[in-house]
Formats: sequence, C-alpha cells, structure tokens
Amino acid sequence: MNAPTRQERLLLVDDLPANIKVLVQTLRSRYEILVAVDGGSALKLAASEKPDLILLDIMMPGIDGHEVCRRLKADESTRDIPIIFITAKDDEEDESEGLGLGAVDYITKPFSSSIVLARVRTHLILKKAMEDVASQNAALREADRMKEDVNRIMRHDLKAPLNAIIGFSSFLLDSDKFEGPEREYLSIINESGYTLLNMIDLSLDLYKMENGIYQLKPVPIDITTILRKIIKLHETEIISRHLVCSIVQDPAASLASSQNLVLGEELLCYSLFANLMKNAFEASPKHGEIRVTIRSRAGELEISIHNTGEVPEEIREKFFEKYVTSGKPHGTGLGTYSARLITETQHGSIRMESSPGGGTTVSVRLPTP
Repeated sequence: MNAPTRQERLLLVDDLPANIKVLVQTLRSRYEILVAVDGGSALKLAASEKPDLILLDIMMPGIDGHEVCRRLKADESTRDIPIIFITAKDDEEDESEGLGLGAVDYITKPFSSSIVLARVRTHLILKKAMEDVASQNAALREADRMKEDVNRIMRHDLKAPLNAIIGFSSFLLDSDKFEGPEREYLSIINESGYTLLNMIDLSLDLYKMENGIYQLKPVPIDITTILRKIIKLHETEIISRHLVCSIVQDPAASLASSQNLVLGEELLCYSLFANLMKNAFEASPKHGEIRVTIRSRAGELEISIHNTGEVPEEIREKFFEKYVTSGKPHGTGLGTYSARLITETQHGSIRMESSPGGGTTVSVRLPTP
C-alpha cells in the first residue's frame, strides 16, 4: 500500500495580519500553512520546519525581508527553499536586489489570489523537478561508483587465471623441451598473457584519463617494434584471410636512425595501436591490404594505418566517440574511443579519413624525443 502524499508546506511571513489573512484564505485549501509575523520568527520556523516554499514580505520592522532571505541562503539547511517576495514596493532596483539575493519570484501588492496560486504552484513544480534531477544525479554517481567497484573486482579475479597461463607457459619455455613452431606458439601464449595482464591494469588507467587525473611518465618508445609485435599476434588471421600487411617507411623521411621513436608509455602505445590494428584487420575484406606508413614530422612521428574497408557513413563524424560501433555483433564501441583518449593523454592527435573505393586511414601523431 502506497504511503499518502505529504501536503506541501508554505511559510507566510508578513507583519500585517490583514495580509496574512488574505494569503491564508487563498492557500489553505491546497497547502499546509505556517505563519510568521517578523523576521526572527521566520528564520526559526524555516530552520525547524523546512517549508517547501516561503512567501516573504520585504518591509518589516527589525529584520526585513532582504536580510531574512540573505540569512536563509547562507544556511546550508535552508538555502534550497524557494522564496517569493511579496511587497508593496514597485521598484525595478528593489526587485533586482531581491532576485540577486536568491529569491525565485516577486509579487507586488495588492496581489491577485489567482496570481499567487499560479506562482506558488509553478515554483513548487520547479522545486520538485530540481529535487528529482538531484536525486537522479546522486543515483548515477552511486551507479558509477558501483561500476568501478565491479570493474576493480573483475580486474582482480581475471588476474588469477592469467597468472596461471603466464606461469605455466614460462615454465614450459624454461624447460627447453620445445623447439621450432611449438616453442614459437608457447612464446605467443606467454606474451599474449602478459599483454592481457597489462591491459587489465590499463583499464584503471583509462578511468583516470577520462577524469583527467592520469600522470603520464613518457620515455622514448620504438613504435616499429610495437607494430611488429601486434602484426605477429595476428599472423593466423592474416594467413587465413589472405591479407597483406606491411610497415612502410616514408621515403621522403630522413630519420637519424632505423628506430621510429616517440615520447610516451609502452603499454599505452601498445594498447593504442593494438586497437587500431584490430579495427583494420576486422574491416579489411579477404585478400585486402593493411599498410602502416611511418612519417617524420616537425617534432612528431605520424603513423598512418590504411585498410581497404570503408567506415559506414553514419558513424564517420563520431568515429572516436564512446560506444560508437556499426556492424559488429560483439563490438563495444570503446576501441577507437580509448585510442583517442590514449593519444591525447600522450599529447598527440588522431584523425580518420574514409571514402567509397578509397578505403580508411587512421593517422596518429605523437611527439618525438
């Protein structure tokens, strides 16, 4: 059985009994009424009874309406109570002062009962709406906190089986009982285990990046080595789908050494390009080509990943936004979003170009040492 709805409570403040009488007659059939005839009593009633709205006269002896409003808005327990000034003064500056103190409305005497009812009803509806929004925001914050708790637990629970995969594959590699392809497969399993372990740790880092609290510790990173590792892990897919995958050094570039160095963090760079390369492999048709071109720019290294697939037109403008995906039954829409987040965290930039027949190119620019 639902609890009965509480009748909304109004506090009427006026030093003239005649004005109070008219207001009570106007409002008592709809609302619970509290009455104060001076500023001091109004402050005490507001603090103890927490009315839903206050109708406040300005011209009162002792503590006037403006001072009552000022004190109510300064008190955390009463600052959210909407205040409507009722006054005989019809002065724009006086009205501006009252609204500046935090009042929500202004009614001049003599007032119409219908006007008073309409204004009171409107501001009570607005107050309820604001309370609902505040409640929803609090619920969202709690849901976000719970989500992070769940993610933290999952990160912890996922590490146990991963440690077994890493541990046993390391043990087998140390035993020298495997040679040739078997040893290579074990190395891939071992390295994949370490990569996944690092990516689980990275999930917390992405949360920090979203909230602008990630502390970047950049060092020189060889991008070519990272790209080759990622391509090696996709070797089975490349062979089975007859893909061609190459890393091309821009012939116009004049690098001081064979290394392509950027300033960043190895795990972040690995995750960034693993996401982009995975997208390129998934988007490429059979017998397609994935070409990675590396160019030296002024103070930057540009890594462009091209595939012959096409990004659907409806998601091109929001390609790097959160949860944007198309045509992938198990896609989360987080891969390109995290790529953008990681790139920007490392003080770089990222863009995408796609056209019918021209394929898709994602270009990342990262600072160089």
